[in-house]
Amino acid sequence: MAAAGKTRIMIENMFRDGSLKWLIGNRSSFREELEEMGRSPNAPGNWIRELSPIANIVVRRCSKILGVPAHELQEAFNNEALNALKNPSHYARNFLEYCAFRTLALSTQTTGHLTDKRFRRLTYDMMLAWESPAASSQPVLTVDEDATVGLEAFSRIAPAVPIIANVIISENLFEVLTSSTGGRLAFTVYEKYLNALERAIKKLKGQTDSSLLSTFRSSRGEKILEVDGTVTTQPVLEHIGMSAWPGRLILTDHALYFEALCVVSFDKAKVYDLSDDLKQVIKPELTGPWGTRLFDKAVSYKSINLPEPILFEFPELKGHSRRDYWLAIIREVLYVHRFIRKFQITGVERDEALSKAVLGILRLQAVQEISSTTPVRNEDLLTFNVCDQLPGGDLILETLANLSSSRKLDRSNSSDTALRIPSMAALAVVSNLGSMFGNSGSPSDECGIVVGEVAVGEMTALERSVKESKTSYKKVVLAQATVDGVKVDGIDTNLAVMKELLFPILELSKKFQSLFYWEDSTKSAVFCVILSYIIFRGWLGYACAIMLVLISAFMVVTRFVNQGEPVNEVRVVAPPPMNTMEQLLAVQNAISHAEAVIQDGNIALLKLRGLLCAIFPQASDKFAAVLFIVAVFLAFAPLKYVLLLTFLEVSTRYSPPRKASTERLMRRMKEWWFSIPAAPVVLERETDDKKRK
Repeated sequence: MAAAGKTRIMIENMFRDGSLKWLIGNRSSFREELEEMGRSPNAPGNWIRELSPIANIVVRRCSKILGVPAHELQEAFNNEALNALKNPSHYARNFLEYCAFRTLALSTQTTGHLTDKRFRRLTYDMMLAWESPAASSQPVLTVDEDATVGLEAFSRIAPAVPIIANVIISENLFEVLTSSTGGRLAFTVYEKYLNALERAIKKLKGQTDSSLLSTFRSSRGEKILEVDGTVTTQPVLEHIGMSAWPGRLILTDHALYFEALCVVSFDKAKVYDLSDDLKQVIKPELTGPWGTRLFDKAVSYKSINLPEPILFEFPELKGHSRRDYWLAIIREVLYVHRFIRKFQITGVERDEALSKAVLGILRLQAVQEISSTTPVRNEDLLTFNVCDQLPGGDLILETLANLSSSRKLDRSNSSDTALRIPSMAALAVVSNLGSMFGNSGSPSDECGIVVGEVAVGEMTALERSVKESKTSYKKVVLAQATVDGVKVDGIDTNLAVMKELLFPILELSKKFQSLFYWEDSTKSAVFCVILSYIIFRGWLGYACAIMLVLISAFMVVTRFVNQGEPVNEVRVVAPPPMNTMEQLLAVQNAISHAEAVIQDGNIALLKLRGLLCAIFPQASDKFAAVLFIVAVFLAFAPLKYVLLLTFLEVSTRYSPPRKASTERLMRRMKEWWFSIPAAPVVLERETDDKKRK
């Protein structure tokens, strides 16, 4: 009783001196809990002296859910945790994580846990406590109603509840939720997100419980993730060749279905399977009337089963957000099945992977609902889309595959380096959302299927992979920003920039050209002798290595010499500005020049075809004889002699003794080349019937 009285007096003093004013604010629940802790006969056991007030309250709630007193939780942690986790500087946070992860692993086994307001408040308060876990922690805010959560706390606690977030997308999700609140997450926004998530779940259950596609998806137990085109003002158009037809588009976790609109109902659904290895390519596409490419509002689906790509158009007045959303969720289903095939995932682990994709699409739907005025990058909130975009995303998927088996997860979570508490698997979570996922059994049956995305006191292998990948991605973003900053408009301006950048190479090529044309006989002779000797002695590889070493040394010296100094900018003299007509003429001239180059290339290829097909027998015989002689020489002569003779022939071609004979030989070669006829070409035009088909 004396200890309980001391605890009660301590709490009262904290209220009196204002230490807890930041915590209670206008919310009486914290005051009531603190007062109850002080009145309880087990007050000394309920109050952990190493924890802050809010951390004590969170641990007390956890102990009630777990049915274990707080002091017993502390004893269990002290007995199971390694010394590294019990370091005084991190003890409070590690113990808080231990209680939180154990509690969330148990709470998420309950059907409908997301709708429980106490569960929502608890998860948010866990984040608040995570930021100020120790008794010595100072509250960041002084007004409770303004208390918000930072990125680290959200990324640490939210992935323990798979329906709310996961390790891979938690940072992107946090950025979206806090886009209007200065990078800190308020409870009102958090609760709004969870409410939208609950509505997305109900929508998913309603769609899947309906009779849509019942004959198609019964064998695989497919879940309907999204439906569009049911409203006449927002149709979905399927383009096949020159024809387009409105209808209803349905996406499941295995396939894409399109039902053409008839007079009073929908026609039989066409199936575009996303689960088979059909070399599918899904990308944004332009559409328009009569095959024109005017509107960027369509998704192109291509596979080896189709003679030509199928386009699904999503008309809207402004922008293409509707198309972008469908593009992202279709790709998510496609990517998850690629992941399953690549790592040969089967059984429960396969269902687990599909469930991750399902939860990602649910989260995206919830975010889109609450962020209707703020543009959202859909790909950033979908697990397998993110892995496809990030540098090193393949390593994330590989880590994810290694964690897919529940037995592997159990073994990886029993590490000698950390005390780990497994979170609930995505499959178990979606199984508890409703009967749409089949008879998954009781919650206890799913306890063996866990996702080890959280670890007390340290990062898991998945978290490390994601962190390394995002670090690389930030470097890519910074590099891309510099690329975007140096882009200039206008053909003439870009040519001027390119000419300035290539100036050193052009000057070097001029030097070599003067050596090969023997403009200075002494320099050319010295160059020829030295390089011939290097080739003859077999030192060409060493010479190349020395050049690379010199370039590397130049880069290192330049780095240290210019350290701390501003970057040298490339200065380009801009050409005179061109009006619209001059720019059009410049484009026309460039196109004409490109056309001439392509024509010359085609003529050369056709002449080679004529030689190979002996259209001009006399030239073909000479060409065949030359090829035979070269082949015999290459077969029997050592490589260094081949290189040496080739170099001597090229480098001495315009030397004084050989110049006249070289000019005669080049003239005869040109005459011989011009005398070769080109192979005939016949152009066939497609008929209108073929185009319609």
